[in-house]
Amino acid sequence: MLYFGRRMARRRIAALLAVSCATLGGAAMVTGIGVLAESGWRSHAPVQRLGGADVVVSASQTHHPAGDLPISLPERARVPADLAGRLDRLPGVASAVGDVSFPAAVVDSEGAAVAAGDPATGGHGWSSTGLLPGARVEGTAPAGPLNVALDRATATAAGARPGGRITVVAAGHPAAYRVSAVVDTPVPGVYFSDAAARKLAGSRGVDLIAVRAEKGAADQVAADVRQAVEGDGLTVSTGAARGDVESPDTAAARSLLPLLASSLAGITLLVVGFIVGGALSVSIAAQRRELALMRAVGATPRQIRRLAASQAAVTAVTAAVPGVALGYLLAERFRGLLVSTGMLPDTLPLTLGPLPAVAAVLLLTGVVSVAARCAAWRTSRMPATEAVAESRSEPRTPSKARARTGLGVILVATAASVVPLLARSQAGAAATALAGILAAIGLALAGPALVGGVTRRLAGRLSARTSAPAWLAVSNSHGYALRTAGAVSTLAMAVVFTLTYTLTQTTVIAATHKDVHDGTRAQLRLTAPGLGGVPDDLLPAVRDTPGVRAAAPVTTTTALWPYKMAGDDTIESSSALVLTPAAAGVLDLDVRTGDLAGLSGDTVAVGTDVAGSRDARVGKRVGLILGDGTPVTARVVATYARGLGFGPVVLSRDLAAGHTTTGLDQSVLVRTDGTDTALRNVSELAASRPGLAVRDNAEPGGVGGVAPELWINVAVLAVLLGYLLLGIANKLVAGTAARRTELATLQLIGATPAQVRSMMRREAGLITAVALVTGPLLSVVPLALLSLGFLHRPWPAGPLWLLPAIAAVVATIAFLTVELPTRQALRTPPVGALARG
Repeated sequence: MLYFGRRMARRRIAALLAVSCATLGGAAMVTGIGVLAESGWRSHAPVQRLGGADVVVSASQTHHPAGDLPISLPERARVPADLAGRLDRLPGVASAVGDVSFPAAVVDSEGAAVAAGDPATGGHGWSSTGLLPGARVEGTAPAGPLNVALDRATATAAGARPGGRITVVAAGHPAAYRVSAVVDTPVPGVYFSDAAARKLAGSRGVDLIAVRAEKGAADQVAADVRQAVEGDGLTVSTGAARGDVESPDTAAARSLLPLLASSLAGITLLVVGFIVGGALSVSIAAQRRELALMRAVGATPRQIRRLAASQAAVTAVTAAVPGVALGYLLAERFRGLLVSTGMLPDTLPLTLGPLPAVAAVLLLTGVVSVAARCAAWRTSRMPATEAVAESRSEPRTPSKARARTGLGVILVATAASVVPLLARSQAGAAATALAGILAAIGLALAGPALVGGVTRRLAGRLSARTSAPAWLAVSNSHGYALRTAGAVSTLAMAVVFTLTYTLTQTTVIAATHKDVHDGTRAQLRLTAPGLGGVPDDLLPAVRDTPGVRAAAPVTTTTALWPYKMAGDDTIESSSALVLTPAAAGVLDLDVRTGDLAGLSGDTVAVGTDVAGSRDARVGKRVGLILGDGTPVTARVVATYARGLGFGPVVLSRDLAAGHTTTGLDQSVLVRTDGTDTALRNVSELAASRPGLAVRDNAEPGGVGGVAPELWINVAVLAVLLGYLLLGIANKLVAGTAARRTELATLQLIGATPAQVRSMMRREAGLITAVALVTGPLLSVVPLALLSLGFLHRPWPAGPLWLLPAIAAVVATIAFLTVELPTRQALRTPPVGALARG
């Protein structure tokens, strides 16, 4: 079969080239997404501060829901401090250090904050310096509560030396300290006495316990430590896994990669399958004559399908090799995009293993083989005489069952479009995008009947003065409805894909911005990026500033919400605001029931979009899991309508206290009387304190806002759209090239090359017109319902130039992919073209 396939392929290079290009692009996309998924499972943050530890014991930073993927917890969970003493007594243990981290930053002589690495976790106890690989100490250990040691880089930046005095803002409290030592290490940090560090970190235990083993005893110590903590729910890490323990937010960001990859995989595989299947249909159609002759000389239907599948599989594997290499480069571009949006730390590398490449090759080979067997199914099942008779033409009568199936898929897509009216959330928006793709698939199935009906009516209205090229164009489109519908459906899919996916994202972004804009009453936002959190004494000072009407702290954390959906247990992880009762003075969440003034103690407020489905009415108690894994039960005191912009749940400050990594507020929202004097007063207050920043709250980065995932979706959309357009162009070029016999026959019966080109241009124009009508029609219902649900109007938000731009792109592709192959075919004499057959 491979021999016959290779012989046949030599005569159908154009068709197989379309398959190769489709497979190459598909391999690149699948491999790139696979690398992201594998990196989420296997990549680790670099080991820095814990490089001198052989074993690290920490609380689990992962929640494992039953029957679902694990969820990483970004807030630091604590370990009992007395565990360090127990582990220190194990055989072979040189030392066991209970390490704590808390916000700390040094203030230089000019009043500027000098962060020692990450200011949110820059402070540590002195015993932690024993974990630093190759550290050298100049001076003595901090001996009292107002002594401190600095790493060399921080000390140099702050102009500090042993014996000198500096100001340090530790855990939100500024104080004057004496520098007792400078530590030569590449790892930044501010080191306090162990007693002072425990006091500053609070009495919630320690972040982790780092164990150093005696020489040659590391493996045995690791085994003994695992046995000692067995049953305590703690995690024991060695090797590269120690890096994840250093930074739980990095590990949490890494856990987003498999989720992001899974969300992208669905639409990517749909597009790849559509493009590869379309290219294969052209390839198999170009070989119908050879396949029919093989049936005539005794080949069985199974042999015909196996021949088509093996030929396509060999082509796919050959093209997938460079596609896989391109996929690894594409994954690195995806990583850069994730870093630029803040979804992924720059220190987390990608894991470049062979698994994504193998998976991409196997997956695409399977898709290509199945698509080839389906494309060859009709020819293989027909009687040999009918197969030979039909090999020179195409089936003329569209399948009624296929048309009914297509209409059914379009109806399902329309039904799915209703979801945004019921759920004003990311899930509702995803339903709109899915509805667009389903509608495009329905068009591909019902297309032959649709095109046949349109062209039949058009042919009946042609006048006697219609030119020959125009008459031939309409007749060809009607007589070869399957071929014409294939071109229409691919171009219409580009229109549907672009409109639904682009306008879905822009509509969600616009609705989110509107929620945040309408719900933010404050004009200013004070943050302390150089201090790791807002100092405790800032809020009273802001409230006492002349012209300030209201000020309230705002923090963002993560909350996990277990609930039942259709009788099954499920869990949702989402961003959650932490507010106080004073938040009503700076935020308007559009409260529908209850009052935000009740946000104290173990209470929450929830969005109306989830309150009904999760039985979270005012007065009810709901079970949540906080960002450090602590399960809590809270009473609902309010429901609000602006959940898209501010998230599905708001926690009271009391409920979140002790369950965030820093323990400090992230920002303070300030509402003034609107005068320039008030704005100037707040700005002067911020300038008088080190590490503070003041910004207009309307700027990006304020409270609430667009999730970074939306920007990632837009970027991936651009890549997928490019691949889709390339695949469409390949298919149309191959389809036009396969008509060289038809074009040669027209010339032999008297048509001039100019008339042939004119006929082909009119066919391209007809195809473009039908695609540009059906595409927007299939998109209008999902987008209108999405807009009603999210923006309360029937039209989506987005650039006005999008539809004209996609129309121009589709028209350009249609005309170029028809014009260029036609000109190439006309260069061959008609007799020679017929001889090549």
